[in-house]
Amino acid sequence: MNTKNYLTLTKKYKTALSAIHIIARLINSTTNIKELLLRVARLACQVVKGKNCQIIISDNNQFISARINAETTKKGLYRRRKKISVPIEKKIVLSGSLILEPAFLGIPLIGDDLMGAIIVKGKTEPKKFDVVDQEILMNLGEQLVMAIKNLRLYDEQEKLLLGSVKTLVSVLNSTSPQAYTHSKNFNHILLAIAEQMHLSEQEIHALLYAGLLHDAGKIDIPTNILTKSTKLTGREFRIIKEHPLKGVKIIKPLQLLKPAIPIIQHHHEKYDGTGYPAGLKKNQIPLGARIMAVADAFEAMLVERPYRRHKMTLSAAVGEMKKFSGTQFDPKVIDALIKSLKAKKLKKYLSGRPRNHNPDKL
Repeated sequence: MNTKNYLTLTKKYKTALSAIHIIARLINSTTNIKELLLRVARLACQVVKGKNCQIIISDNNQFISARINAETTKKGLYRRRKKISVPIEKKIVLSGSLILEPAFLGIPLIGDDLMGAIIVKGKTEPKKFDVVDQEILMNLGEQLVMAIKNLRLYDEQEKLLLGSVKTLVSVLNSTSPQAYTHSKNFNHILLAIAEQMHLSEQEIHALLYAGLLHDAGKIDIPTNILTKSTKLTGREFRIIKEHPLKGVKIIKPLQLLKPAIPIIQHHHEKYDGTGYPAGLKKNQIPLGARIMAVADAFEAMLVERPYRRHKMTLSAAVGEMKKFSGTQFDPKVIDALIKSLKAKKLKKYLSGRPRNHNPDKL
């Protein structure tokens, strides 16, 4: 082997090693299959100098397809397909064949069985794919198989956890006065605000779990206090103020719910520092807890409560939220709520508005 070929080969293997480290980080940074596949497709183009890459994964009698063009800045194409119709794709995906051609490189993804394929087309430099490119892509494929297995395991754990959480919520709701359980729209409010504020997928998951369980601590509060229509005494209010910490104690043993704990613990803090249990203010309060505080108060205004005989109209509730922006609530979260309403992301509320209601005036 001459010096030039040796240097080229060394550079390729260094690139492959770097790619392995990158995909290891990808595995730990996302729980979203779409995001993972598109990132790996772009990475495959980079490491073997391909013009475009397609990753096909079998999933419950369907196929997930992620496609990236290395020469564009577009995010890529992601879709579900019922079948594979292109002959060369069928050869790799369904029979596990490996194909190496000057302008085409396709490797099967094999776990316990055939999982799919990575296909790279169009070589930029040098002019054709070789066995080194094949080896690099196979290594990348092995890492991807591990990542997909981990994601599927994570999904199963999440389903089990969600089932347990829903069971716990049902038990809690059955022991709480119906007037104090949340409507089905509560999670829609949380999700709309979270998306408007561009929270990550992990942050949204934590927020939604917290949304289900933030009042878990109220299970120990006497019903006569929860349903009281007149002003609470000092002692009664002290009992109410204990529920966030009691809620944390209930869910603390569940390790997967750990990210939801700060939200549950601090969702009654106020932006100006006058809330409880710790008297945190502004950015000291976890963002999820600031969002929860807004969603909790806003939803409460739109339903009947023992201490308020009639629910508010949407416009009146928005006006009330604006009134306490900067004191009780984070102004940025209030802004996100209003933008979500204007964008009609909370259609279930807007669908019941009076005829003369104008969402642009929110």
